[in-house]
Amino acid sequence: MKIAILSQQAALYSTKRLKESAEAKGHQVRVVDYLRCFMNITSHRPSIMYQGKPLNDIDAIIPRIGASKTFYGTAVVRQFEMMGVFTANESQAISRSRDKLRCLQILAREGIGLPVTGFAHSTKDIDGLIETVGGAPLVIKLLEGTQGIGVVLAETYQAATSVIEAFRGLDANILVQEFIKEAGGADLRCFVVNDKVIAAMRRQGAEGEFRSNLHRGGKADKIKLTPEERSTAVRAAKSMGLKVSGVDLLRSNHGPVVMEVNSSPGLEGIEAATDVDVAGKIIEYIEKNAATGKTRDRIPY
Repeated sequence: MKIAILSQQAALYSTKRLKESAEAKGHQVRVVDYLRCFMNITSHRPSIMYQGKPLNDIDAIIPRIGASKTFYGTAVVRQFEMMGVFTANESQAISRSRDKLRCLQILAREGIGLPVTGFAHSTKDIDGLIETVGGAPLVIKLLEGTQGIGVVLAETYQAATSVIEAFRGLDANILVQEFIKEAGGADLRCFVVNDKVIAAMRRQGAEGEFRSNLHRGGKADKIKLTPEERSTAVRAAKSMGLKVSGVDLLRSNHGPVVMEVNSSPGLEGIEAATDVDVAGKIIEYIEKNAATGKTRDRIPY
């Protein structure tokens, strides 16, 4: 099978591991910088050009689309779909999960546990917004933030008001969420492949840090999920239409709540913490499902 990994950097751990795992199973693999692809959008004969040559012999792709490059990256994935190429995650599912507000709305519609969340446009509605999530302390998040950037813990009503006004003054879209104090600065990363949790780790934030991201100094160790946590992670991934995802949960007093569903989860931290060959599991999924050479039916929302 000929597999293309859509990634801007071939040297990234996740990209290298996926390439190594696919080659170890006898597949031909190339890393394609999706930002260097250009598309011929023609009826009946859609094509993608890369380094002056058409990419017309690819059987499957693994999208590793950066959050800031979602618009162009998903356009490339969509073009491959039009060409009948199998993709580990489809373009619509990636777009759905990357829009944090849309993601939360879909999860809420499916009845999946979430922190109480508020969203507003006008600073005139700050009082009501803060009351909606139960008052301070609360968490304020930029919709476009990643890896913990643009996430602020406001411990008082006055601090929350000031941060919201500052963000809105920059015309930044934000979410306001209840602070799950009982989580103790830790979250659970559940790696879901083909509707199964194949690995899970607990990430603990650094001393004095409420964000648990490994990029911000957090530490990770293997964790055994409860049946409810496992079910929540799978339901969240399925609601997005993602077949490869990282679902982040918090343990709250009212059960597991979903913080984020990531369509391009990193492999380094979870492979190190769990000793699970996550890259190999992804390649096995592609092997079993790409034989038809067709993309899956899309969820119509």
